[in-house]
Amino acid sequence: MLRSVQMTEYAGPDGLNDMQELVRRTWSPASRLHLGDVAWERSVNARRSSADWRTAVWRDGEDVVAWGWLEQPGHLLMTVDPDRAELATTVVEWFRASANGPRLAAGVLETEKHLLAALESAGFGRDDSAPYFTHHWISLDGLAEPVVPDGLTLRHVRQDEVAKRGAVHRAAWSDLGPSKVTDNDMAQVMSTWPYRPELDWVVENEAGEFVASALIWLDEQHQVGLVEPVGCSPAYRRRGLGAAVNLAALHALREAGGTKAVVCPRGDDGYPQARALYQSIGFRPGSRTLHLLLG
Repeated sequence: MLRSVQMTEYAGPDGLNDMQELVRRTWSPASRLHLGDVAWERSVNARRSSADWRTAVWRDGEDVVAWGWLEQPGHLLMTVDPDRAELATTVVEWFRASANGPRLAAGVLETEKHLLAALESAGFGRDDSAPYFTHHWISLDGLAEPVVPDGLTLRHVRQDEVAKRGAVHRAAWSDLGPSKVTDNDMAQVMSTWPYRPELDWVVENEAGEFVASALIWLDEQHQVGLVEPVGCSPAYRRRGLGAAVNLAALHALREAGGTKAVVCPRGDDGYPQARALYQSIGFRPGSRTLHLLLG
């Protein structure tokens, strides 16, 4: 069976379409990655050095059946068709031969048993002291209505508002140091499938500035939206804007044909605020990620 499988390596951002093809075809609630995860991470980091960002894709004929991504020099993300579970071992072998980090690590969802088995067979073990993420789910039936204080407006982004969209992201994500996301990075995000401006919601103040945002990526095939990312400018926090902009985006997702949504906040107690926000509007926790180290 394996003799028919061909591998292609990429450096830099190439390979996104192949990765999304496999994620969409094999997605289930037991999958770690939604096609929006791949779209966001690859597009927002598209200018990353090719030398430090490698991807391998395995095909059986025309079908993508596995891929591995060194999202950091020593860290692996992978997707393998569960019907071709034997290829997980092949991906891990490629990772060990290709990675150059000081200690090799990988991340999977606890329900991805075929990936977990391949990593454990190669000598990787769980690091339960590491931060982890928990998939949270919400049905789009019976959503609360979003409300913002007087003087603020909820609306979706327009395609020509790249600079304002980039500015609110940087404001929200610069608490621990300046965000590296440039306007060019945001333009790349907003031109990457399946981005839709009508699913990218913001709170706008009276001066026309965006002060909170929530982006949803819709997988039409499975009718599931991924919320990624969400943020609020520090000066506007604790006013309910995070909840409001999320709810507005979820209503738009339902209008676009979505039936449920998933979001993946930290599950450990190192950063509980995001988890509390999502649970306050109806998201409920499901499976968690696992961090594995070699040796």
